[in-house]
Amino acid sequence: MCNNEETSNCISEILNVILGGGPNCLICNTRPIQIYTCGSNGTALSMPTAKDPVVGGTTSSVFRVEKVDNNCCTCRVLEDNPDTTSLNPYVATNSFFTINLSCVCLIRCLSDTYVECV
Repeated sequence: MCNNEETSNCISEILNVILGGGPNCLICNTRPIQIYTCGSNGTALSMPTAKDPVVGGTTSSVFRVEKVDNNCCTCRVLEDNPDTTSLNPYVATNSFFTINLSCVCLIRCLSDTYVECV
């Protein structure tokens, strides 16, 4: 399915809707997603949580869509909130990546939430 223009346009359209927000925009500013690439055998894409990752550093498979530009998407890596008393499950990192949507075959939307500093 990789390089299938019809599929990548579908993913791009969905990500643009996610960027547009919804009725929960007043209390939520993020719809976290997980990305599955073609040939990933059902494993979500995982990226480093640090801008300059170290060997053995932490990774996350939860992202915030920052920008969709034609067939490319830039995402911010989110990580679990270390404050277990917080109602917000994720915190923003300064780690970003851009992915070619031709290689994405599935996205999974998680529950809308509020993420500070985005």
